[in-house]
Amino acid sequence: NEWMTALASGAVAGFCVDVTLFPVDTVKTRLQSSQGFIKAGGFKRIYSGIGPAALGSAPGAAVFFTAYDTTRNLLKKPDRSFGHNLAVDMTAASVGEVVACLIRVPVEVIKQRSQVTKNANSFRIFLSCIRTEGVRGMYRGYRSTVVREIPFSLIQFPLWEFLKVTVAKYRGKESPDAIESAVCGFFSGGIAAAVTTPLDVAKTRIILAQTNDSAAAGNILPVLREVWSTGGARALFAGVLPRVVWISVGGFVFLGMYDTTKSLLNGL
Repeated sequence: NEWMTALASGAVAGFCVDVTLFPVDTVKTRLQSSQGFIKAGGFKRIYSGIGPAALGSAPGAAVFFTAYDTTRNLLKKPDRSFGHNLAVDMTAASVGEVVACLIRVPVEVIKQRSQVTKNANSFRIFLSCIRTEGVRGMYRGYRSTVVREIPFSLIQFPLWEFLKVTVAKYRGKESPDAIESAVCGFFSGGIAAAVTTPLDVAKTRIILAQTNDSAAAGNILPVLREVWSTGGARALFAGVLPRVVWISVGGFVFLGMYDTTKSLLNGL
């Protein structure tokens, strides 16, 4: 029952966020592209790539929360110290990200290439990727995505859990309500998004690189060095504002919707 609840709640939360905030994600991707914002499409075709994003958002989020809740329930001990439970939250978030990226990365490859390609057709981009790079091409950027997602989750989820406990204690309740959980998700997501933006820039460059480009090898440190050498700190933090807005609002909707759906399902 807990497994199915996490699966369904994650699916609902993921779909709501990825579809409603998709234009902000497109702007962020184009700002991070090596082509530059205008050449990558500017504010035109702002919904390019929404098809694969919509198809992949629910299963990706469902798998993450299933792995996250399962790991957390196995390891969590309510009577243990704060440090122990913090380590459990970090472990659960890391496990969730590694598993979820198996679904998330192929979706990101098709979605981001659609976002920066003129007259994009997601299905044709998928066929082109398979034809030129094989299945391995669909997982280009897996390592860089995991390297981005794990630090992000190590900040976001323990902070979210900590803020929820703090708010509940302050309000004299056992647990926060859905709005309070969503507000905690807003702040934890925004902080994590700002800190991990350089890793997101590297991930975007790797996914969008041509097959003969050195970035296509997927090694994140050389890509970060190249970004720094060509554009400095400004390039490393390209797209930080839309990323923080997207993930802050996304954290509000995503984590708030997750807790709300979970509470509703547990009440059935």
